Amino acid sequence: MKQIEELTTFYQNELYPILEDFEKKRKKLRTQLIFFFIIIIWNMATVYFFFFFGKENSFDILPFFIAGIFAIGSFLYKYIRRDYRSEFKEKVIKPLIKELYPNLNYSANLHISKDIFNRSLLFSPPDLYNGNDFILGLIDSTKIQFSDVHAQKEYEDSKGNKKYSTIFQGLFIVADFNKNFYGKTVVLPDVAQNTFGNMLGSWLQSKNMSRDELVKMDNYEFEKEFVVYSDDQIEARYILSPTFMEKILEYKKKSKEKLFISFVDNHLHLAIDYRKDLFEPTMFTSLLDDKVTHEYINTLHLAVSIVEELKLNQKLWSKR
Repeated sequence: MKQIEELTTFYQNELYPILEDFEKKRKKLRTQLIFFFIIIIWNMATVYFFFFFGKENSFDILPFFIAGIFAIGSFLYKYIRRDYRSEFKEKVIKPLIKELYPNLNYSANLHISKDIFNRSLLFSPPDLYNGNDFILGLIDSTKIQFSDVHAQKEYEDSKGNKKYSTIFQGLFIVADFNKNFYGKTVVLPDVAQNTFGNMLGSWLQSKNMSRDELVKMDNYEFEKEFVVYSDDQIEARYILSPTFMEKILEYKKKSKEKLFISFVDNHLHLAIDYRKDLFEPTMFTSLLDDKVTHEYINTLHLAVSIVEELKLNQKLWSKR
């Protein structure tokens, strides 16, 4: 990543003039959105009060009108900002990434493949899978790729209607791991032990039939934050050395979100649970606010820093 002075020069001389132009477009689109949303509410309210208000079961119908307002508003929001969003990513996000990390390539409409997502074993295979903002390249000779991902599972509600629930939404990172291994090790947020205590929580963890054997680690802080499953106890401890566990804990503090980690096929897979897209242009906050650009930079740095933070670029271990 470039020095602060270089980034400041790039921001002031190249990025800021582009953001000024987008700020004008953003204000115009925001006005359009507010106007159209008011029209939608007015028309839906008129239909409701003219045809349904005061009649039998009128209040039972009201939630459908409210849901209709939000559904139409959501569609309109996506439609109006479609071109603005694409242009913003091409003229702001792409140059920003190239300036920060010249060895990384950015594709706004691609994402981590579903096969790689499933290979990670972090989540059950999704029925609906999409994403965007795909970034691929080398950091200190270590191959890394990441993108926003939204994975959903299909289910039926009490009325038999098909619905989707979110399995994972956030940043999904895959990096080469300079430590050969043959088994599969998964590190998940420790929900059971934090909720039910050490004894009952550990028992519940050990009864997770969808996972391999529970691995108890000798780092108390790590055990509080994570639960480890593996098909090879020895190899899991070989991968999760005391130093490496400390580095994962440090990275978690830095991310401030839930981490899901796995080691499969000589790759590290890391899912950071943000529950939102991270490189989307703002519509209701000024693009000239430094905090907006800093958020994009911090997200990029968090993803890329995994190589250095976890020392993935150093061959610290002997081959097995």
